Amino acid sequence: MELSPESPDFVTALARGIEILLVFSREKPELTLSEVSALANVAPATARRSLLTLQALGYVRSHGRRFVLTPRVLKLSASFLSSMNLQEVANQYLQDVVDQTGDSSSVAVLDSGEVLYIASVSSKRSVRLTAGLGTRYPAYATSLGRVLLAYLPPDRLDRYFAETDLRKLTEKTVTDPTELRAILAEIRAAGVASIQDELDYGVVSVSVPVFAESGAVVAAVNCSTSPSRISREEMLASRLPLLQVTSRQISETLRHNPALVHSVLGY
Repeated sequence: MELSPESPDFVTALARGIEILLVFSREKPELTLSEVSALANVAPATARRSLLTLQALGYVRSHGRRFVLTPRVLKLSASFLSSMNLQEVANQYLQDVVDQTGDSSSVAVLDSGEVLYIASVSSKRSVRLTAGLGTRYPAYATSLGRVLLAYLPPDRLDRYFAETDLRKLTEKTVTDPTELRAILAEIRAAGVASIQDELDYGVVSVSVPVFAESGAVVAAVNCSTSPSRISREEMLASRLPLLQVTSRQISETLRHNPALVHSVLGY
């Protein structure tokens, strides 16, 4: 059910409070009232009331003129993680992938045009980018994201392209919508995506979809490493069979966790 902001059931104050929590980031961990107001696109008075309420609830702290999130915000994600048993569902299989390949391995879902990591096991090798629970990257520049985009219904894919700023993250990042659509069609036909140096230089990865019992794609699982270890072509050939097994294992486990499927299908 999609609720429009004009609906009488839509709680504007709650929505603004959540939006204000989301304007804080790694790049901007501390913000003034005016910066929060501008980033959240709300009036200064609204930003002030929201910040003071969040501060009273313990989610925000102020020092001088600046505001910063507190560790209590982790309770919001902790509730989801504990109720959905994400680690128990995926990490045992991801660890097997890491043990057999030396790559990192993750599971992600699609959220607001980005891939959102919901389970991840890192290799002990030094890698260019690391991903943990809650990490987000642009979907179009990742193998995980391209798998998830490839299986979107046509109307949702059209909306994605209409709403997404396709920026070059490296010289190799594909940003042309026509070319991306062609790549997504190939991924859907083959059931696998691979990228190299598109999200960042020195990153190569392969991903496959994770299916619910209904046949809907609910997530994607990947291997990622450095191209200095293995080429994109070699990785695609050697990791694909293992990832397909891992996908089936996670899918089978999801049959016994319907709440998790219902949760991620909304993405």
